[in-house]
Amino acid sequence: MRAQGRAPSAFQKVGECLYRYSSNGVYYARIKSSGKEIRRSLETTDRATANRELRRFKDEQREIDRSQGKLTLAELCDRFLETVRHQKAKTIERKNLIVRRIKDDWPTGKFTQVSKIKSSDVDLWLSRYSFGPASRNLHLACAKEIFATAVRDNAISRSPAAHLRSSKLDKPIRTTPTLNEFKAIVREIRNQTYNADAEASADFVEFIGLAGLGQAEASALCWRDINWQAEQIITFRHKTKSGFAIPLYPQLRPLLDKLRRKSSGSPNERVLAIDDAKKAIAGACNRLGLPAYSHRSFRRMFVTTAIEKGVDVKVIAEWQGHRDGGKLILDTYSHVNRAHANRMARLMVDGEPENVVPMPKGAAI
Repeated sequence: MRAQGRAPSAFQKVGECLYRYSSNGVYYARIKSSGKEIRRSLETTDRATANRELRRFKDEQREIDRSQGKLTLAELCDRFLETVRHQKAKTIERKNLIVRRIKDDWPTGKFTQVSKIKSSDVDLWLSRYSFGPASRNLHLACAKEIFATAVRDNAISRSPAAHLRSSKLDKPIRTTPTLNEFKAIVREIRNQTYNADAEASADFVEFIGLAGLGQAEASALCWRDINWQAEQIITFRHKTKSGFAIPLYPQLRPLLDKLRRKSSGSPNERVLAIDDAKKAIAGACNRLGLPAYSHRSFRRMFVTTAIEKGVDVKVIAEWQGHRDGGKLILDTYSHVNRAHANRMARLMVDGEPENVVPMPKGAAI
């Protein structure tokens, strides 16, 4: 029984295509597009805001291609996969997996019309999996890409996945070998005399540790990339798709001299004979009782050693092909940056630092 004297809630027309719900004062839009009536809450009780949202809503609806009104989620997923065929094989494999999960586990089914999918449907789909933040981020990123395709094609005006936010990832603890461990691993690999690839594997590991380059850069390096007169090596950072130069470090010169003596002399010949030394590294670490180091571990060792020796962080960043002035290195190698900062702080003295040798008066410069 309705309370005496209380008027029933009702939509009141307050303007063209604009309605107000009497009980809570929220404004609603009610328009016709291609002969179809569409209603939407404008989610405001302010008239001026409601007018702006109504205009935006009308513009969105005019852009929608009504001929795609029956586009299903499965069809959208197939259309999306066609657009990513140029990407790396592992990326395509991962996106195919996520699309299969969307088709198999979507709360309202894969034949749901895209225009009828709600934001809560995306949330319900994600909640079906018990995966960590990294996997969740990959899934929601793919979902956002899929629905962004529908928005660009004017099948829908707004993506139901637009509200998704990536989870913050914990900073991983990556083990880094000491300089002595690095030397022991190289020696252990080289001592495997019955392994035909032992020498090449040892050269590969020694090179990436002494040059501070990654596996991809090292394996692609040719003799033409080394300028002996300028004492410089030109390489290509595959991660950022950019070229950069590093010095021909004194610690690296003996290894390159040895490899050059064994080479054919062709400028197009590769400096290192193999593409990676994963098995050799794993075997050496196992025999020596060390953590399971990887190619990247030796690059981290190079950076760590450079910081501990007092090399300027900006210079190290340039050696690594970074363009951020050292920010990434400062963030990643904070465990050794304190020693570097303390060393720099000792230079801030009143007068000349202790390591400055005064010149005698009248001495010729």
